Amino acid sequence: MTAAFARISAMTLLTQSSAHSPSQSWREPLIGPGMVLASMVAQNLGATLAKQMFAAVGAFGVTGLRVSLAATILLIMRMPWRRSLSRTILPDVLLYGFMLGLMNLLIYQAFARLPIGIAIGIEVLGPLSIVLAGSRRALDLVWFAAAAAGLLLLLPLRVGNGLDPVGLAFAAGAATCWALYIVFGKRVATTLGADAVAWGMLVAACINLPLGITFAGGALLHPWVLLSGLGIALLTSVMPCMLEMEAMRRLPSNVFGILLSAAPAVAALAGFIVLGETLTAIQWLAIVAIVSASCGSAICAGRPHRS
Repeated sequence: MTAAFARISAMTLLTQSSAHSPSQSWREPLIGPGMVLASMVAQNLGATLAKQMFAAVGAFGVTGLRVSLAATILLIMRMPWRRSLSRTILPDVLLYGFMLGLMNLLIYQAFARLPIGIAIGIEVLGPLSIVLAGSRRALDLVWFAAAAAGLLLLLPLRVGNGLDPVGLAFAAGAATCWALYIVFGKRVATTLGADAVAWGMLVAACINLPLGITFAGGALLHPWVLLSGLGIALLTSVMPCMLEMEAMRRLPSNVFGILLSAAPAVAALAGFIVLGETLTAIQWLAIVAIVSASCGSAICAGRPHRS
């Protein structure tokens, strides 16, 4: 399927080159990767903005505000109520939304205790584990070993590691939720399509907003906080969703996965540039190992398997 998609894309580019100027033809292959990069930049800028708000309303307050505003935006955009939910799909929707809400809750707690790049590096081990668990290739043992090595380098096994064990536990919990989010998301996506995201975010808001109100109270209604929360919701949820959906339409799935594998590195750079978060050489090595594992598994996913 990937090879066929690549051939269709090449034929499309050749067709477009006869109808558009040369400057447009060479730009076309860059649009898909550019969208993925823009999505990652938007998400991590939103994460750095959210971390700056922790001092005002705390991690629970930011999570509740961000998820509830994202749910409101997605519900307005999708209007999923136009199609009723069947009783058979409702339990999966609730589980999908619960995992989405818990994943957001845990990763923001990890952000409060760890550099963003390290928290994201641990979190992406969740979806990576789903890919490797279903693999039957000997080469994938290499990617598993790289991911395990990266994780071991981040664990507080050495004196002077400097990483909060509680933060690492929150990031590991977020990774687990992300893996389960994929499992339940696959079930609801086949029936509801993009409407599943809106319903899932609504369930997530029902989990996170009460906690945000409990811990932040009336501070959530401050105009500056509401405006910042709206910006975070747009950067971390709405814009990435739109950009990645369009990028997936333009790119083979393995190429899309390869590009997304750079997320921990982009997060670490965003944390350094915006928040001044510095990582040690060992921590950078751990992120490189995790990125290599994600990238390698995505490359192998695009190749035909021989028994």
